Amino acid sequence: MMIDTPCTRSQCPEMPKVSLDQAVVDLMESIALQETALSHILCAESRKMQKAMDLDGLDLCKLLEVNDSATNMVHAVANLELVLKDKLEFISNNLYVPGDSSCPSPAQ
Repeated sequence: MMIDTPCTRSQCPEMPKVSLDQAVVDLMESIALQETALSHILCAESRKMQKAMDLDGLDLCKLLEVNDSATNMVHAVANLELVLKDKLEFISNNLYVPGDSSCPSPAQ
């Protein structure tokens, strides 16, 4: 039987130290990668629906099952999009400082 014990500082790997600017870039990049993954999922759902439509002898019940599956996936992706929007708003509201000389303004 294993007992979960918190790791001591000497057992935990040390996290790399990064600047706030790098942390913001990393967060933005992670959001972009997640957006890309979600777009691939939606494309796969589209291909699945197209394949189902091309099948010979597909009955209405099976087509409705495929449609329900796609609908559920689209709803899941939409929920994840809301999470990503919240992450982006958090970055914008808490980590980005307008007028900071390290970030040029849109007019520049």
